[in-house]
Amino acid sequence: MIPTGLQKPDCIDPTWVSCQKDVIKDLRSDIDGQPSCAEQMIWLKPESSDSCCMSCCSNESKDLGIIFKGQISVDKPVTALQRDSPCLSCVSCSNDASKEVQFAFKGGSLCTEDIIQLQSPGSPHPSCESCKSDASKEIVIFFKRFLSSPKQTHKRESSKDFHQECTEDFRSPREDGKVLEDGPLEEIIKRFCDNVNGKLIDHLHKDAAVCQHVLKSALSKKFQCVSEGIAKTGDPTPLNQIYTDLYITESGTEEVNEEHEVRHIEAVSRKQVGEEVTIRLEHLFKESPGQIYPVRTVMTRGVAGIGKTVLTQKFTLDWAENKTNQDIQFIFPFTFRELNVLKGKKFSLVELVHHFFTQTKEIHEFKEYQIVFILDGLDECRLPLDFQNNEILTDVTESASVDVLLTNLIRGKLLPFARLWITTRPAAANQIPPGCVDMVTEVRGFADPQKEEYFKKRFRDEELAHKIIAHIKTSRTLHTMCYIPVFCWITATVLEHVFKTSQTKELPKTLTEMYIHYLVVQTKVKMVKYDGDDETDEHWSPKSRKMTESLGKLAFDQLQKGNLVFYESDLRECGIGIKEASEYSGVFTQIFKVERGLYDDKLFSFVHLSVQEFLAALHVHLTFTKRGVNLLKEKNPSKLSKLFNKPNVTSFYHSAVDESLQSPNGHLDLFLRFLLGLSLETNQKLLQGLMTQTERCSQTNQETVEYIKEKINGNLSAEKSINLFHCLNELNDGSLLQEIQQFLSSGALLTDKLSPTQWSALVFLLLSSEKTVDVFDLNRFSVSEEVLLRLLPVVKASKKVVLTFCVLSQRSLEALSSALSTKSSSLRELDLSNNNLQDSGMKLIADGLKSPNCTLKTIRTSGCSLSERSVDLLCPVLSSRLSCLRELDLSNNILQDSAVNKLSDGLRHPLCQLETLRLNLCCLSATSCEALSAVLSSESTSLKELDLNNNNLEDSGVKLLSAGLGSSYCKLETLRLSGCLVTGKGFASLASALKSNPSHLRDLDLSYNCPGDLGVKLLSANLKDPQSRLEILRTDPAGVEWLRPGLRKYCCKLTVDTNTVNRHVKLSDNNTEASYVAEAQSYPDHPDRFDKNHQMMCSDGLTGRCYWEVKLMGGVHVSVSYKGITRRGEGNDGWFGGNDQSWTLFYDGISYSIWHNKRGISIPYTTGTTSSSSCHRIAVYLDWPAGTLSFYRVSSDALIHIHTFHTTFTEPLFPGFGLWSWVSVPRDSSVRLISM
Repeated sequence: MIPTGLQKPDCIDPTWVSCQKDVIKDLRSDIDGQPSCAEQMIWLKPESSDSCCMSCCSNESKDLGIIFKGQISVDKPVTALQRDSPCLSCVSCSNDASKEVQFAFKGGSLCTEDIIQLQSPGSPHPSCESCKSDASKEIVIFFKRFLSSPKQTHKRESSKDFHQECTEDFRSPREDGKVLEDGPLEEIIKRFCDNVNGKLIDHLHKDAAVCQHVLKSALSKKFQCVSEGIAKTGDPTPLNQIYTDLYITESGTEEVNEEHEVRHIEAVSRKQVGEEVTIRLEHLFKESPGQIYPVRTVMTRGVAGIGKTVLTQKFTLDWAENKTNQDIQFIFPFTFRELNVLKGKKFSLVELVHHFFTQTKEIHEFKEYQIVFILDGLDECRLPLDFQNNEILTDVTESASVDVLLTNLIRGKLLPFARLWITTRPAAANQIPPGCVDMVTEVRGFADPQKEEYFKKRFRDEELAHKIIAHIKTSRTLHTMCYIPVFCWITATVLEHVFKTSQTKELPKTLTEMYIHYLVVQTKVKMVKYDGDDETDEHWSPKSRKMTESLGKLAFDQLQKGNLVFYESDLRECGIGIKEASEYSGVFTQIFKVERGLYDDKLFSFVHLSVQEFLAALHVHLTFTKRGVNLLKEKNPSKLSKLFNKPNVTSFYHSAVDESLQSPNGHLDLFLRFLLGLSLETNQKLLQGLMTQTERCSQTNQETVEYIKEKINGNLSAEKSINLFHCLNELNDGSLLQEIQQFLSSGALLTDKLSPTQWSALVFLLLSSEKTVDVFDLNRFSVSEEVLLRLLPVVKASKKVVLTFCVLSQRSLEALSSALSTKSSSLRELDLSNNNLQDSGMKLIADGLKSPNCTLKTIRTSGCSLSERSVDLLCPVLSSRLSCLRELDLSNNILQDSAVNKLSDGLRHPLCQLETLRLNLCCLSATSCEALSAVLSSESTSLKELDLNNNNLEDSGVKLLSAGLGSSYCKLETLRLSGCLVTGKGFASLASALKSNPSHLRDLDLSYNCPGDLGVKLLSANLKDPQSRLEILRTDPAGVEWLRPGLRKYCCKLTVDTNTVNRHVKLSDNNTEASYVAEAQSYPDHPDRFDKNHQMMCSDGLTGRCYWEVKLMGGVHVSVSYKGITRRGEGNDGWFGGNDQSWTLFYDGISYSIWHNKRGISIPYTTGTTSSSSCHRIAVYLDWPAGTLSFYRVSSDALIHIHTFHTTFTEPLFPGFGLWSWVSVPRDSSVRLISM
């Protein structure tokens, strides 16, 4: 590949030479480093004893250079033959003013033996006269090839090769007795470039290509094999063989997560595969859709052991093996573990690269190459990365401390065109300023399929692999932890040993049991392999106990400091010598490991953070049981303190719980689980020999359980409560969960009766379900603000949340907005339909949608009393680079045309990715179609589905819409124009648009319009056109009756079925009015008659779109029901809304409530009607195919939405009415059918 700085021009125009004057000045000031392989010079000279070269463009005397960039020392001037030289001078190419003209291929000093002269035969001196004169036009071109540095003397032979190659090319004209052809200067220069520049560039990169090859070979050798969890035991495994794809997702946020990583894992484990945008490893630096600037710096976050380092190794190995990313010329993988060792030392960036990658020492300038720097393990960095105060550095050859080099490299001051990949644990990500990071990604670890794939690769014995997989699925805790690849390895190690050696086959089910088994297995391996013991000998020799206790102290002390990697100074602080530590790493290879730096510097760590936390808990437990010291309270107690403060086991565990709860970020969560798990007698027996005494501690454990339950009953965050439930699990207590599980199974869970502890248990149970929380519907529980707030952790963990008609308060909406903004939220779909949000509520929701953490794709706000102001709030969301929104439903809101005009601005924004827009019943006219047409014809539009049903668009609006539909940019696949007052003219406009752009639209709904035969014929032709993609065309029903504006076009005449009327309901006015009466009417007996409930039904079943209006007085049910609703008895089963066969709106004379299947919710706004004599008018709109039933209040012919039921109807629906009479409601309740 040719770097940017060495690309030759395709052509040279007359001003090209002159333009280079300023360029040369800039280049001279920019070029750093040692001189490289070549410098060539060209003079154009006339035939004279004092040869001269004239100016190409002006009369001013100037130096002019054409520079093909290599690597040049700025302290060496470009060699030129001045015009006052005794032998050579220059004349202008266009006038007689003396000038210097030089074409310099930059390098170092002039080597006269490398000069090549080309001139016409018989010319005494090389010369060049004005290109515009008739004088001699003989051209002499001089080249020189030289060695610019003593370090490069070994390249002399290659220099001569190049010299000979160029000489042959340019001597041939002279040898043939010819001279270069006449022509303008620019053509002469172009011929020169064509003949020489390519060969010069190739030569300049011979060294780079060799270095790249050697580097690839070294990196391939370094990374082709890995050892799982350990550094040097067993045969290395080929990385390509064991590597299992990890999910890398674009995080979209720089927010720092300082919570304990187990909390993070639990949140991630609830996310479903495919919910987030995943990034293939080889595409890490590729721009995502809508990305304006190229990706320079990628930060990849992930918890300890998740596989970040393996990812960097795989990325590098694939490049080194020429599999991927071959546009990259050099990859330099650094680790902070190794960089820490260089603290206090000074390097230039070039020297730092050469220090770690000696294969590149022949390259002294890197800015011409495509380079990727990998900085692995930012969380292990002990260098002071001070981005505020560190000096600015732009010269790659200037020396500075390593931290200064890193801050300038990350900020883009050094090698701004180089790419960086930084890996870190989440809590350390804030060491890098957000402005320095272009993209944040996250390693999700193993999803369920990858877990199984890992174990199947790990074991050749398929039966063993299936047993292990089956066991892991029985424990939610183990299953969750297996998202970490290292934990999969630990689990595999333990379970393989248990299955092969245990007689009882008692498999570990808790984390503590798993890690105790792991420690025991590794201790046994150490004793057999290194101590020469027999398999049947005791696990714990004095030497093994000492090692374990020393490592436990190191683990606890460093855990408190937050260190995962330890150096010699850290070991000394814990009383461990470097020799002793090396011995530990040599025999406890799968517990404690050592890595060697570049110059044999030793770096120590535990194989995983969880192993360190387990050993830390073990150390605290052993210290308490053996010495009576609570390390969580006091590190070095005095003898007097130990004498008067006798250890209390119960208070020891209570204090551990308290310490954990006081941690703001949960850093002691896993430590507490291990510590409490070690209190079980069964676990202590597993460690018999290490624990010299075991206690019968059932009473203590029960007291600890009760103490934890008390804490759960308090006002704790959901995360802290969840960890306490995990602690109960470690203590083998599941009483709370069993209690809630029984309630759930029996269907007797009344959430308004739950205690705080039971609430926490319910949340934990829902979150710990084997099945990922897919849909959370608040209507399954008691619909209230308290219930929603209690279950907010479940809302965050759910993929889809249904809060339709939940009477959401401001506090509820604030909590919901917060949930949308939470990084751990899994929310992808939110249905807020039929809530009286109004614009104030939408503002809160919009604030959540604007958060960079929000990953919501679908939001439904149908029937939420929104106006144009809400659209103003949504437009910034649509045009945000971070927005994930793909579907927006604004149906059943009085938006009008002005709102759509504003909405179109957001839809046409280049960053808008919305694909589905629903504007059904939004009081739109033809005016709005112009704005929507502009959206469809926008080059950046992503819109694929547009629902405009039941708006009065008419033919004029459809004509405007068709203009956008016919645009080549239009991507619309579904268009709904049902009930939009469209005639044959509108159909013709659509047919013309589809002819212009037949390649996208698949589904077109034009039902409930009046097209005429010709209109249908024109559009139907598209179904047969092979170029058209139209598959579905709906035109029925059709007719002139559908040209009535609004919903009243669907009006239907209702007839009361007199055989259903209750005897206390009196009919009048041709059976169009019904009233409650105390006196029973003499209706004949009939099986369809409501015998107790004061109700009646209409005779016609409805299955299409239907609309009717009624006037109400008193307490009235306005309902629809299936025909099979019970007619006998006066229980709730027979009342409209008291069963699963009917849906009803109840009006009590002042306010509304809606009912279905015995569940009712009051609507918190009144009608304004207080007089018992006043009539109230209600409209009902049924769209049976769509599964919607809507109720409206009619006010001056305007329809004000009350509520819409969304369901799937399976039978024809029969309108019905119920009349109530009780003390608070007037006895003269009545209903009247309004003729339309």
